[in-house]
Amino acid sequence: MLQMLFLLIGIVLLLSACGQSQKPSSSEQNNNNAGTETDANSNADTNDQDDQQNTVPPQEEKDPVQEQLEQLSLDEKVGQMILAGVQGTTLDAQAKQMITDQKVGGIIFYANNVSTLQGTAKFVQSIKDVNRSNPVPIFMSVDQEGGKVSRMPETVETIPSNGKVGKTKDADLAETMGKLLARQIQLVGFNVDFAPVLDVNSNPNNPVIGDRSFGSSASLVSRMGIAEMKGLRSEGIIPVVKHFPGHGDTSVDSHLDLPVVNKTEKQLAQLEWIPFEAAVKEQVEAVMVAHILFPKLDPDHPASLSDVIIGQHLRGKFKYDGVVITDDLSMGAIAKNYKLNDAAVATVQAGSDILLVAHSYESAKTIFDTLMSAVKSGKISESRIDESVYRILALKQKYNLSDDQQSSEDLKQLNADILNWRKQVDAR
Repeated sequence: MLQMLFLLIGIVLLLSACGQSQKPSSSEQNNNNAGTETDANSNADTNDQDDQQNTVPPQEEKDPVQEQLEQLSLDEKVGQMILAGVQGTTLDAQAKQMITDQKVGGIIFYANNVSTLQGTAKFVQSIKDVNRSNPVPIFMSVDQEGGKVSRMPETVETIPSNGKVGKTKDADLAETMGKLLARQIQLVGFNVDFAPVLDVNSNPNNPVIGDRSFGSSASLVSRMGIAEMKGLRSEGIIPVVKHFPGHGDTSVDSHLDLPVVNKTEKQLAQLEWIPFEAAVKEQVEAVMVAHILFPKLDPDHPASLSDVIIGQHLRGKFKYDGVVITDDLSMGAIAKNYKLNDAAVATVQAGSDILLVAHSYESAKTIFDTLMSAVKSGKISESRIDESVYRILALKQKYNLSDDQQSSEDLKQLNADILNWRKQVDAR
């Protein structure tokens, strides 16, 4: 009996031991769970890294124009919108002050600023040297059209008028003309030419255009003018087409007073606008707007101050987003009818980017002070200023302008090339 009891107890103990050996210990459970979690986390981390690599957006390229714009102060931006004249044939204290204080973005030379080839080149370079204190290189501009509008010294062979070249009806000769004009002004270090003239000479009594135009046909002016523009561009000179919306049918010289052209939009579209639309399609760098009143489009403002003509037509219907430059705001058309400060605000509100003002340092300062005050008072938003300065900086960057650029070109070779080209024009 006792033996049976011991036997039963032994069996129970044996079964109990076997049952315990089949269960993992709590530490083993923890270790196994930890291993499972580690594997899961490892897989999760790998997946997360893969996801991050797949979802990181590609780095956007920085806009160098926007970067430059953001580094400019308000006065530096406003200065970029002014293209001013200078006095004499050497750099004077007032010109130097205008560049350092008003920080003007460009200078224009007229005939009275030109002396000898070497003297003019030295004058241009002295302006660039002073401008080194500013963060943006300076436009050095001139009206070099050929014919009666020429600013080159006598040692440079002359180029005949657009009218004479237009009679050949040869676009290749017009393109060569553009290249030769570019090479002429590179002799002294200019980088902008207010050419070609895209006015259609439709009024024989016009006192200001005449043979400055390629002719009386819109298609001829378009073909020859675009060719000349491409020639200028190919030599690294910035072309400025003029005088939008068209100066060919005026009977008054806008240098003296305000011309009035009573044409409808439809009439302008059938003649005057054709060459300018062609230039816009060819992505022209800059357009000069004339001081002409078109009462059937805008009875209150000349084209250069008109939101209807610049904003709604040139910017809107033509879809032009390049640089818009006013004709000289000191001309009689404006000076006799508007205060300079009112004209400056109006033209910026209308969509102009560069305000050209010649012959007076005081006028350049008036425009600078007026625009600074207009921004600070809220009359013009700083974002509106930024739009214009962005276009100006983009153009300067496109042409890699630098104040280090020296005058260049071989005068002897250039004169030989001009003479050879003139023979071809005469032969036609």
